[in-house]
Amino acid sequence: MVRIRLRRMGAKKNALYRVVVARQQNARDGRFIEIVGTYNPHNDDVKLVNDRIAHWLSVGAQPSDAVARMLRNVGLLDSANKPVAQAAIDQAAIDPAAESSESQAVAA
Repeated sequence: MVRIRLRRMGAKKNALYRVVVARQQNARDGRFIEIVGTYNPHNDDVKLVNDRIAHWLSVGAQPSDAVARMLRNVGLLDSANKPVAQAAIDQAAIDPAAESSESQAVAA
C-alpha cells in the first residue's frame, strides 16, 4: 500500500519533516516515491503541493494520522478522511475576498 507520510530531516533536536509518498513497507526515512510538501513543527509552517496530493489520494494513497490532520486543516480531506472533490479544492484556492465581491456584484 502507498502512504502519504512524514520523513524526518534536520539536525538532532531540530527536526524538519518532508511530506512524502512512500510504500508502507519502506522505512520512515527510507526510500520514497515523491516529495509533496514540507512541515516545520517549530513554527507550524506547512507547505504542500495540493494538486500532487490530490492525485495520490485519487489513486488510493492513504495518509498517515499526522498527515491526515494537516490535509484536513488545508481542506484536502473531509472529517471522515475522504478526499474532497477536485472542484472544491480549486474553489478553495480562489481568494475568498474575490468570491464575496463577485457575489455582491451578482446580488446588485
